Formats: sequence, structure tokens, C-alpha cells
Amino acid sequence: MSLIAASANAGERVPDHPRGYVCSKSIARPTIDGSLDEPAWRETRFSEPFVDIEGDAKPRPEFDTKVKLLWDNDYLYIGARLVEPNVWGVLTEHDSVIFYDNDFEIFIDPDGDRQKYYEIEVNALATVWDLFLPRAYRDGGSAIDAWEVPGLKVATRVDGTINRFDDQDEGWTVEIAIPWRALAEPGGAAGSPPRNGDQMRINFSRVEWRTRTTANSLVKIPGRREENWVWSPQGAVDMHRPEMWGYVQFSTKPAGTVAFTPDPTHEARMRLIRLYELENEYRERHEEFTNSLETLGLDNLGLEARDRMPRIVLRHGDFDASLDVDRPASKRKTRVHVRSDGRIWDEAIEE
Repeated sequence: MSLIAASANAGERVPDHPRGYVCSKSIARPTIDGSLDEPAWRETRFSEPFVDIEGDAKPRPEFDTKVKLLWDNDYLYIGARLVEPNVWGVLTEHDSVIFYDNDFEIFIDPDGDRQKYYEIEVNALATVWDLFLPRAYRDGGSAIDAWEVPGLKVATRVDGTINRFDDQDEGWTVEIAIPWRALAEPGGAAGSPPRNGDQMRINFSRVEWRTRTTANSLVKIPGRREENWVWSPQGAVDMHRPEMWGYVQFSTKPAGTVAFTPDPTHEARMRLIRLYELENEYRERHEEFTNSLETLGLDNLGLEARDRMPRIVLRHGDFDASLDVDRPASKRKTRVHVRSDGRIWDEAIEE
């Protein structure tokens, strides 16, 4: 059951707003060598520590993980520090299933529509798996492993000794530069650097396997699943819920001088994603969608006032549902849409 569905059964509490991070424009291009000690990185704050992928329902992660970001006109820069007493890695072939090792993962949805998004996984050996997803798995999508990030730069650095188990390490860092132009292929968005104040949906994950070590070897503990630790919690063991990813807000101002601005459409988006789930449940039973909110169950949508109810338009066997969000300061509204393939987007409308 998804976080949205679970919250509906408990009075439909909308999930908390995802985490936000203000990403400052770098005045100097970092050298991608796995070190985060350069002046540009030192002046940039780390994120909050990662939490369990399910959020507060689970204990805090055993080992600390934090990430920081920078940008310039050519690249998005990502640096992460992972505390790890025994750093290891065995996968050396590009596009291996990297999460079979302990790893660090990046998820980017440039235009925030839950579709055409990117995933990059890296282990401590700096082996990369990069893939593109036209749609999330639960929306019927599948990964395109053959996609590559043209111009990607990746480096790692181990504070200790990798694949040696008779000592204790401090951990490892990873440093990544993603060209903006790469995010236009094949997603068709964000091929240019952001503007001041722009926001992008991004999340970060760390996969950690429980292991036993001896002086000469390390083995995964049989029967134990991997731990999944993330920057912004997903509410379920599933990173492929882009609507739950965090927000990275880009700034041209000095680091620490700009506050993050929450997304005013967050609640509407969560309501519409719930409607999308209910529509698909209805279609499984009746082989068609419905435009009746009463049939879907108003209680499940958590809506009370009539003027805040979504509109559902059926067309050629599909649906488009929308919900308006007031913007009193600008005397305008934003209309948020979700359609039957799971895509979600918004448009400005005049009152």
C-alpha cells in the first residue's frame, strides 16, 4: 500500500512536504577527484542526514550520510559523504546492477512530471550504472539501461582501505558532475542551466547491506534485505515514486543567503496522485475510468469544500483530472493536472 493510500485510511493526512535544498551557483569549478575539500565545497552546506526510506516509521540509519550540491552553467555538481566502517565493492563493469554492492544513488526528474526521469548509481569503486525511465515501474514503465550520460564525471575517495577487513575505515566520498545538456536526452527537458529560483525534483539514496567480516573476507548476512537510506523519505520501500522526491532550488546568490520556498501545489499534487490511484483501482474492477468523485469515494480524497474538488474529464478512454491552487499574492491560480498515464503538471490561469 502506498503512503498516499495509507494516509487516506487514517483521515487522508497529506504526506509532509518533501525536503528542500538551496543549491548555490559555484564561483569556481570543482575538480572531480572524490575530494570535497576545495573552497567551493567548503562554503556549501551539507544536507540533513539521510533517513530510512519509509520515514519516521523506521529507526534512524546506523551510519551517517549527507549530500551537498553546486551548479554552474555547464554542470550540476553532487558531493556525498558516507560513513562506513568497512568500505567494500566488487562490481567493476559499467551498467552492472550497482545496488548489489553498497552504493550511492541519484534520481532526477527535471520538470517534475513523474515521467522521463534519470537514475545514476555509483559504488565505492566509482563503477556507474546510468539509466533512463520513461515512466515509473508502477505506472507500467521499464528502465532503459542502454542510455548513457554523455559527459558524466564521477570520482570516489576512500577514507581508509577498500576491501580490507582487518581494520576499520571512516567511510567514502563520491563526487559527480552531470552536464545540463545530458538531461535533455532523451527526456526533452532541462537541457540548459537553471535560472535563479528554479526548482527541480531530485532525491538521493544509499543502499547498505548487512555483512559479516573476518580478517580476509566479507559476506552478506543470509536472509537480510538491504537497508535503504534516503535524503527525502519515500513512505514506502520504492525509490520510483517521483512525487515524493525532494526539491532542489537553484540560486545565484551567495550560499546561506536564500531560504527554500516550499511548493504551494504540494497538497494538490498529493490529492491528485491519490485520485489517480483510485481511478486505476476502479478500472481494474470495471475496465474503464469514471468521472464520478462520489463513485471514487470523496472520503478517500480528504476533500470537504465543494470548490476544492477536482474536475475529471473523460476523453477517448482516458482521463484528465485537475485541481486549482490559489496564489493570492499574484491574483492568479495554478491548475494542477494528472492524467491516466500518471503524468502530473501545472499551468498558470487567470482568475
